[in-house]
Amino acid sequence: MVGEGTPGGILPLRQRFLRSLKNLFVAGADDFQPGSGGQERRYHVLRRYVVLSTAVVSLAPLLFATLLSYHQYEKTYRTELFNPIARLTATTKQTIDFFLAERRSALEMIVRDKSFEELSDPAELKRVLANLASSFGGFVDLGVLDASGHQRAYAGPYELSGKRYADQPWFSEVRQRGVHVSSVFLGHRGIPHFVIAVKHEDAGGTWHVLRATIDSEELNRRIGGPGVDDYTDIFLVNDEGLLQSPSRLFGSVLQAVPPSLLPPPAETASVSLRTVGDEPFVVGHASIEKSPFTLVLLHRSREQVETWQAIRGELILFFCVSVVLILSVIWGGSTYMVKRVRDADRRREASLHEVEYTNKMATIGRLAAGVAHEINNPLAIINEKAGLLLDLIAMTGEPPRREKVSELATAIISSVERASRVTHRLLGFSRHLDVRFEPIALPELIREVLGFLEREASYRNVEVVVTSEEGVPEIKSDRGQLQQVFLNIINNALAAVQDNVGRIEIAIRRAGIASVQVLVTDNGVGIEKANLTKIFEPFFTTKKGYGTGLGLSVTYGIVQKLGGTITVDSVLGHWTTFTVTLPTTPTTRQGGNDG
Repeated sequence: MVGEGTPGGILPLRQRFLRSLKNLFVAGADDFQPGSGGQERRYHVLRRYVVLSTAVVSLAPLLFATLLSYHQYEKTYRTELFNPIARLTATTKQTIDFFLAERRSALEMIVRDKSFEELSDPAELKRVLANLASSFGGFVDLGVLDASGHQRAYAGPYELSGKRYADQPWFSEVRQRGVHVSSVFLGHRGIPHFVIAVKHEDAGGTWHVLRATIDSEELNRRIGGPGVDDYTDIFLVNDEGLLQSPSRLFGSVLQAVPPSLLPPPAETASVSLRTVGDEPFVVGHASIEKSPFTLVLLHRSREQVETWQAIRGELILFFCVSVVLILSVIWGGSTYMVKRVRDADRRREASLHEVEYTNKMATIGRLAAGVAHEINNPLAIINEKAGLLLDLIAMTGEPPRREKVSELATAIISSVERASRVTHRLLGFSRHLDVRFEPIALPELIREVLGFLEREASYRNVEVVVTSEEGVPEIKSDRGQLQQVFLNIINNALAAVQDNVGRIEIAIRRAGIASVQVLVTDNGVGIEKANLTKIFEPFFTTKKGYGTGLGLSVTYGIVQKLGGTITVDSVLGHWTTFTVTLPTTPTTRQGGNDG
């Protein structure tokens, strides 16, 4: 029985709200289902994801191996290049340290062995100088100074007795630290030399200083030796960056060296690669203990640097070529794979399209009996009225009465129109599967669908109630495909309810600004919760023995194709509600049906 009703129904308001909220999330998730809109974009996203993930997995080990090889080659290169320079620098440093320590120790021994009075004797001081010069070499003169800075005695080639050094920085240093080694300077002698001075405290609490001048040529002879070839320059600099020994590259003593060659701050020894002019050099630095000297060693390394640059270039070239080849293979393979996936999706969509058509034909077959009965009734009336009309004409010699003939003709026309409406609905339902949009009033469309089913509902005494909110707008969609959607859903509802007590509510309402919802609720057997997630899968059915499992799958695909969504909610043994949400304007999703 089909009738009108008021909004309300089986479901409480709270459950309807929760179901609507669930539909919102389901609608958002449908964008990621096969067959929904933007399919080509999803294939591009899939290819990009495959390319990126495969590239990361493939290139990460290659990058790691290349960096590891680079590090190993660089380590070997630096070892082969730096170690000889480091050894030569350390050996030369030890030689210079020993040279200075030897002379400093000799002076300390003398100043401890002889008293201030003995050293103040010019003859004794001259004898000590001669012994030092013959034993160690390089001593030019000696001087003895008291605590006030006056030179009490002097032995050497110059007349320096009585000279006062109290205002000299070196005298302040030796007074505080007990020893002083000066930088190389020329002085009034005009030849490079440096000074070593040591302090000794007497028993009476006074102190004096023994000062010696050392010829720097003696020091220069200690610099170099085995390992210093034509590609190596080795020399001393002081804290101001002035040469303390001759250099092949930068000239004679007291010439300034480039600031880039000065040792790093706070480092006593280092080896590094530096550029001097346009030439690459391996530079070794070593600070000489207890002196202002720093040993600098330069080794021209153009050949070694060019070899390393060639190896580095080959590594980089290998990495770049490998990356290009790997990315090319990944891109080609991903494109081929995505193309295969796209082709498989299209074949699946074509198969589902055929399933949809087959399902429609099966539905039409189920309707054949009802349609035949609907058509046979008006045809029987037509046959009866036409026969009666002929009898009237045959029984009377006069023309039949106008009133009776008009009544019979009206009955014939009414029956023809009735049969025409039935065949029109059937033809509209069974026409092509292509989407054809037209304005549709959903209440009218629902009643057209119920026209196919009202005889079964009436025979089984099932109550069907249709309600519609005021102001529900028309939608633009495909009439035939919507008829199939609601015919499948209402057929399922009829199959779920019991005779005489069954009730089906169909509610039409707004769902936002640009969509309309149709809710089909029955008080039938319901659906198990575990089956709710499978209900739209192809070939899944709860109608054991006679269900194909294609009706709801095809229905889901049609709704998706028309840009809408369909959801189901149910309580086993109580009720089931199918909610179909449709846009008011066309948003057909290309790519076929979902299943």
